[in-house]
Amino acid sequence: MKLLIALYFFILATIQLGLLLGIYHYHRSQGELRPNRYWMSSLMVNILALAIFGGGILVIQGLERPEFNFTIANSLFYIAAIFQLLFCKSLSGPISKRLQYGFALSIIIFVPTFEFLRVYGNYEIRTAFMCVIAVVFFSWQIVMLRRKRSSEPSQQLMYLQYATAVELLFALGRLAVLASNGFTISKVEQIPQLLILLTIGQLVINTLSYIALGGYWAEKVNLANAKSKSENDEIKSLLLEREALISGLLKVNKTVATGALSASIAHELNQPLGASYLNIQFLQKKLAEGGLSLEQNQEVLSALLSDNQRAASIIRTLRSIFSDGKIGAEQVELGELIESVLKIAKPEIQSKNIQVVLGLSSSTLVNVNRTEIQQVILNLINNAIQALTESGATPKTLMIESRDISEGVEILITDNGLGIPAEAQSHLFELLANSNKKSGMGLGLWLCQHIITRHGGNIRYQDAKDGGAQFVIFLPCSY
Repeated sequence: MKLLIALYFFILATIQLGLLLGIYHYHRSQGELRPNRYWMSSLMVNILALAIFGGGILVIQGLERPEFNFTIANSLFYIAAIFQLLFCKSLSGPISKRLQYGFALSIIIFVPTFEFLRVYGNYEIRTAFMCVIAVVFFSWQIVMLRRKRSSEPSQQLMYLQYATAVELLFALGRLAVLASNGFTISKVEQIPQLLILLTIGQLVINTLSYIALGGYWAEKVNLANAKSKSENDEIKSLLLEREALISGLLKVNKTVATGALSASIAHELNQPLGASYLNIQFLQKKLAEGGLSLEQNQEVLSALLSDNQRAASIIRTLRSIFSDGKIGAEQVELGELIESVLKIAKPEIQSKNIQVVLGLSSSTLVNVNRTEIQQVILNLINNAIQALTESGATPKTLMIESRDISEGVEILITDNGLGIPAEAQSHLFELLANSNKKSGMGLGLWLCQHIITRHGGNIRYQDAKDGGAQFVIFLPCSY
């Protein structure tokens, strides 16, 4: 009889241990969501209680005054029940310090009380004492679970509530059997079979309660994973929208950056086109008169070819800056790239009587998106032209330098204009930030920073040594 009862306890302890290990490894493989510490503690303490109680039954001599390990086992059962109760309470909000201290005090009171009953009481009193505590705890637990389910429906909490209700019925059944028993139980063999069945049944249902708790946290993990997936999809969508917006801003800024130069560009194109037109008229006249010599023919054709190449060069530069294609990174020599941008800005620079000083000492190739870096340099040159136009500096000077430094290359664009006020410098690269410019949308410098940062570099502003503004661009050798 003792061996069979002990075996029941050991089997339940083994099942609960397997549940504990399974839950531990499952939740360890998940994200940041972790099981509630109260029910995990309850499960661990309950396993220990079952093992000690089962071992105590094997060596028990009599039920009048059993060994001290029964006090230990029942105290652990009491602590496990408190942890489970605290778990149910935590579902509706944080556990107050007052409640925690209250339960801690109850444990301190429980241990000597049960020890007193072990020494001076009998089996019926000890069992009734534990059943009454179980009835109170189970009733309280059912109320808290119903309250939680009313605000957050959960199938697993429903299972836990039903399991707790069955445990409550088993505890009441054990009290009823004890009340109806007509003799004093002093040996294990005298315990009524129905009482044993109800006790084992309560422990089995208790195991199902822990399984329901494990299912509840698996349910929470699945919901958290689904929410995380939804949030990730939303973030991806927002990032795509952001890239589309930035791409649109880049296109808009190309127009803004070159808009101020449009008249000069038209003038620059008109020169070779006008010259070609005059040469064609001259060629037509001579052909009609029949008096075109070989030398004149060669001279006119050479002039037409030169003017055509000049116009084509301007158009190629414009096309590279306004290109909408997804051009990838390529090895670029900065000196050649800067000079290609200056071809566009040259007419405007000359019309404003601005002197350009070049100090292109860098020989390092950088791996960049050519059109994007052209746009950055054009933005900064355009800003410098406007600043110099509004200043009274004489002479007006624009200095463009490139130099090799450790880990990359620096480009310095400096003018001797009025510079940028100190109060504006702190938000100079912010999107739509107000500037001292009379026009524009506040996109240029923000886009410059975005492009350079995307290339793994950085851009900064500093006051020029002799007055004016200086922008310094750093680009790594590779990114």
